[in-house]
Amino acid sequence: MQTVGIIGGAGFIGSYVTKQFLENGFLVKVSATDISNSAKYAHLSALPHSENMELVPLDVQHLDQLKAFANGCDILVHGGTPFQLDVEDPQRDLFDPTIKGTENFLRVVSETPSVTKVVFIASVAAMNTSFPMLPAGKSEGDTVSEADPFHFREEDHPYAQAKFLANRAVEQFIADNPDAGFEITTVSPVGVMGVALSQREDSTSMGLQYLFKNNIAPNPFLEKLYEQDVYWANVDVADVAESVYQAATRSKLHGKNYLISSESYRISDISLMLNGSAPAGTARQVYSNAMATRELGVQFKPLSTTFARYVQAMKAAST
Repeated sequence: MQTVGIIGGAGFIGSYVTKQFLENGFLVKVSATDISNSAKYAHLSALPHSENMELVPLDVQHLDQLKAFANGCDILVHGGTPFQLDVEDPQRDLFDPTIKGTENFLRVVSETPSVTKVVFIASVAAMNTSFPMLPAGKSEGDTVSEADPFHFREEDHPYAQAKFLANRAVEQFIADNPDAGFEITTVSPVGVMGVALSQREDSTSMGLQYLFKNNIAPNPFLEKLYEQDVYWANVDVADVAESVYQAATRSKLHGKNYLISSESYRISDISLMLNGSAPAGTARQVYSNAMATRELGVQFKPLSTTFARYVQAMKAAST
């Protein structure tokens, strides 16, 4: 049995990634930021084949812990960077754990001979910090793909900037280490939707769905989205996990960064669908998934399926 280490393997996306690898016969290490908080990780113990899973304490800014975590792994998945829209200290809360954590991780992996594959779960922000607004040079009706120039603005949200700069660190490592001895592949999801596997209430992704469902704008960023009724690109969380698994288990993908996206709807239509109603408008393909479909073999779900499952889960939870 091969061993995969999943940093962030208990989060919204990470839990589905953990589930995917367990179902495919892997031994799985999952990072734990607070291993004493058993409730935070209880949902993982309920997964099929959880007897093949181990929780390991890890702070990505702590080199010795990273080395211990990576030791013996054949595959490493890094999805443990923070997703926060409201931050007190961007340097402390976003830039340091995201960028320095990535740099530390790459340093440790390069010193771990067992590792043959690394997958980074990045973000569409790694390609366009202005998401969900279109990058420079694009206008409504255009499609964004991996072939387009990456777009960065210092005025954009610190979270987006941190993801972009972390991806730059990965690209620089690849350029500086042509004979690293392991493959690095990146997946960059757009807005991730779906039902959480855990009962945690601190998931930013689940929180966004709640805000969209109820038309709540707690900050200027969301107020702007509602006012302009922008197209928000979406992808099902299970499809993100499938993309990670395929990127991890297929070869000759070194240095590639895949957009992971299904359909885009205006915010007003997303609100309707999250409330069980039909959208007033039609879906568009703002961010291309052609490369991921072709090279990773992922068949992306229509958002009608994703939102129907969400509505059903919310109804079940309220009864």
